[in-house]
Amino acid sequence: MTFKGDWEAIGALMKQAAQQLEKAGADIILLCTNTIHLVSHYISESVSIPFLHIATTTGESIKKAGLKKIALLGTKFTMEKDFYSNTLINDFGLDILIPETNARQVVHDIIYNELVKGQFTTTSKQKIIEVIEQLQNQGAEGVILGCTELPILISESDITIPIFDTGKIHAYKAIAWSITASN
Repeated sequence: MTFKGDWEAIGALMKQAAQQLEKAGADIILLCTNTIHLVSHYISESVSIPFLHIATTTGESIKKAGLKKIALLGTKFTMEKDFYSNTLINDFGLDILIPETNARQVVHDIIYNELVKGQFTTTSKQKIIEVIEQLQNQGAEGVILGCTELPILISESDITIPIFDTGKIHAYKAIAWSITASN
């Protein structure tokens, strides 16, 4: 199945799912993917319960670490569209670096052609490390692994700057929220 670029249809599905979750008694909604946050407004505008945005939780984590200039890796949609970076820039005052055009395509292709299919190769790992090192040479103090599969390929021990694993950050924030909400 190939992606047809129909973000409205995806947004409508997310809206429907969020409304069903709210009707079923959910107290909070998470969207456990980075790219689909492109249509997260379909969720946040259609329910009355809190929606925990992955870029917000990531931005909080980066600010807590005291970093200012951060690299963003993910699908081309996550790197190129402003739904993710605007949150980081506007809400947290971060400087966002993304790879140059060819490197963005390399990262995107590795995600879609390998990682989402469960293929994690040494060659792809090295390519991602090289992209991160290029961004580090441009001043990146840390890197957002803005695709839930990237942390399976890349770990803190692979590079010399901090990694922000958005899936883990998002999950821990949800746990903290649920503990606070239950008290």
